[in-house]
Amino acid sequence: MAAMPESPESAPSGISRNEGAVLPDRAAVQHRTVRVLMAAQIVIGVGMGAVISSGSLLVERLTGSQAAAGFATTLVTLGAAALSVPLAALSRSRGRRAGLGTGALIAAAGSLVVLVAAPLGWVPLAFLGLLLVGAGTAANLQSRFAATDLAEADGRARALSLVVWSVTVGAVLGPNLTGPGAAVSRALGLPEEAGAFVFSCVAYLLGWALIHTRLRPDPMLLAARLNPGETAGRGAPFLTRMSGALRHVAASPSALTGLIALVLSHAVMVSVMTMTPVHLAHHGASLSVVGFTLSLHIAGMYAFSPLVGRAADRFGRVPVILAGQVVYVAATLLAGTAGDRRWAVTAGLFLLGVGWSCATVAASTLLSESVDAGHRAEVQGASDMLMGLVGAAGGALSGAFAAVSGYGGLNAAAAVLVVPVSACALYFGLRKR
Repeated sequence: MAAMPESPESAPSGISRNEGAVLPDRAAVQHRTVRVLMAAQIVIGVGMGAVISSGSLLVERLTGSQAAAGFATTLVTLGAAALSVPLAALSRSRGRRAGLGTGALIAAAGSLVVLVAAPLGWVPLAFLGLLLVGAGTAANLQSRFAATDLAEADGRARALSLVVWSVTVGAVLGPNLTGPGAAVSRALGLPEEAGAFVFSCVAYLLGWALIHTRLRPDPMLLAARLNPGETAGRGAPFLTRMSGALRHVAASPSALTGLIALVLSHAVMVSVMTMTPVHLAHHGASLSVVGFTLSLHIAGMYAFSPLVGRAADRFGRVPVILAGQVVYVAATLLAGTAGDRRWAVTAGLFLLGVGWSCATVAASTLLSESVDAGHRAEVQGASDMLMGLVGAAGGALSGAFAAVSGYGGLNAAAAVLVVPVSACALYFGLRKR
């Protein structure tokens, strides 16, 4: 249903007035939307970074098993996968504020559940909390698509990349809260690895507050008003819309290329990143060293995304996807042969983040612009769900794989996924030419 006209007095920023009528100023609203999303992503990034650095260590402590440590990231990514489609459907029906804000609230609740479970040693309850924390990852991923709702074609990759980049501040800060988190844990009587979840809970709540109060007008709802095609199929049953969206992707070589690159590239990153804290800890690294390494990895993921976005707009999506695969090979080779050389592990993780940035920014833009407006929200939700499922599988297998073949073997196995991504991108690029 189209939104009711607003009075001139109540019209939000980015809405112009013309002879008593309230008219949307697309460019102004897009500018405001990107700024609000960036601000929210900064604080949500703190929550994500804190969970990444401490989750696997907390699970290893609670279970006493290195193989089980990988389940921390697995559960977070499974939670993101399970909630991506419902949150996308909520955004489709009620707007981005509802979808993104709900994801942040669920993640805050998940952090609280982990904080309750940790001192009691209740592993199943801690696992439930980590599943719920995955909603924060789902909201983070869908924020990048929200930046493209009102963007012009020649600026989509740049808008998306700016929102991705904004996570840098918070996500780099988050892992470095392991030290302060240990102090908080001692004060609250928690295991020292659990303290970071206090910061993640607060961060997700602040992210919700920013989205709920400042993301006005809602970009997806406004896009539907400006482009009636956005509302196509909105009243259809959920499964009908989802199956139609997936058929739409399968019929589009560009959309299918973007989806494959997005999903498999995410699996490479998650698989290696999951076991890196455990690998470093087993070689005598302190929590501060682990946090610093994860911070540089996250900086690689997000810090250069504006440059990646500009490159994708200028040189094309496929060349940037392929560049990301080349960086992945270098990253896994460096980290996989590092042994106990911490600098090599850190450098490899940084490059792993850069490769993820290239693949994610370019592939997300290619996928989003390759589908019709009427299918876009469902395709975005489905892509994030598949990213989560494949990432969860990678995280689950990484612990067992590292226990059997070592950290080097894990890196070698992850690098194999570069092959199908490169083959699909090259095939599409040559076919397009």
